[in-house]
Amino acid sequence: MALIVQKYGGTSVGDPVRIRNVAKRVVATLEAGNQVVVCVSAMRGETNGLVELAQQLGGEQPDAREFDVLLSTGEQKTIALLSMAIGQLGFEARSFTGGQMGMHTDSDFGRARISDIDCSTLRETLDDGVIAVIAGFQGVDGAGNITTLGRGGSDTSAVAVACALGADVCEIYTDVDGVYTADPRVVPNARKLHSVSYEEMLEMASLGAKVLQIRSVKFATQYGVPIHVRSSFNDAEGTWVMSEEDVMERLVVSGVTHKLNEAKIRVKGVQDHPGIAGKLFAPLSQAGILIDMIVQNLSSDGTTDMTFTVSRAEYNKALEIANAAASEIGASEVEGDQSIAKISIVGLGMQDHAGVATRMFTTLASEGINIQLISTSEIKISVVIEEKYAELALRSLHAEFIEDGAAEPVADVP
Repeated sequence: MALIVQKYGGTSVGDPVRIRNVAKRVVATLEAGNQVVVCVSAMRGETNGLVELAQQLGGEQPDAREFDVLLSTGEQKTIALLSMAIGQLGFEARSFTGGQMGMHTDSDFGRARISDIDCSTLRETLDDGVIAVIAGFQGVDGAGNITTLGRGGSDTSAVAVACALGADVCEIYTDVDGVYTADPRVVPNARKLHSVSYEEMLEMASLGAKVLQIRSVKFATQYGVPIHVRSSFNDAEGTWVMSEEDVMERLVVSGVTHKLNEAKIRVKGVQDHPGIAGKLFAPLSQAGILIDMIVQNLSSDGTTDMTFTVSRAEYNKALEIANAAASEIGASEVEGDQSIAKISIVGLGMQDHAGVATRMFTTLASEGINIQLISTSEIKISVVIEEKYAELALRSLHAEFIEDGAAEPVADVP
């Protein structure tokens, strides 16, 4: 008997017909001899509707605690409906909110972090032969307040529960049938990967791939729980996210990603002294602004230019803080640019394969695309370019590294 955690996103449970289809899939998994925990999101559009209700009240930003109470009701509706649908098929299901099933978090409303999971209630439910249906995206803090986990929180809930229970697999059901080598809406020749390593998936998720939430992959990596990303609308095998040792096809480049919600800030004429960088970036950190790429250029007159990227949503706030910090440290000028994109290639095989960066830069140059910033790690290379060239860059790099026999497997060395 296997223990399987299944997660269904908002599209998969978007209306009563789809909820009944999910119920049939869940029951089929139980009838195959498995124990089943089902984690669900709010129905498609439900969370946006709740946000709009809060906005209709007017006033300033709603109270964070009460806003989490409001948003959590979306998932509660889904768990009740799915449990009813399973019951109509003649099987017993029991629904649990985040607090009821033991999902404990900190008190950072809107983006809470999981502190621990008490699985005793879920284990008792499974031992009774009952399907456990749990609300994703939510938990409770130490004072019993309802909290939400932020964007993609249901993925995180599902994988965290799978890890806590020691599940055999966490199946993520969505409206796509796996992880692709690029966004198929932009690259028609993108192909579905049979398997991808945790490390590759982490990089791809952080660099713009929207199939899995980053925190969910981190949980799976830490506890070694395989993730199976698959479609809720067919029975085809999807993509397995697993340890590097278990990946069947190890490619030099497994994926090409693009991220459009980026902005660039350049602080010019910074004195090249110890501690200056800390004075520039400390106020940004204190404001909760995440810095991505950082490049420093030293000029002949002893000053330096510092360029960094932030999310476009935080650009205005970051630019204001950078201007204040620049004035304090005696920088000459601050420039900003919101018309950029980040393009990345990711692959385990890059660790063992020379010349990948050269091929990437040459491919972009052949299309007349100028590179503004470069960042690398063992298994990825990212560049910042003008946003208007993003789709061209994505298709060109995909053709160079993946299409028509370009994908080059890396043989395992005995």
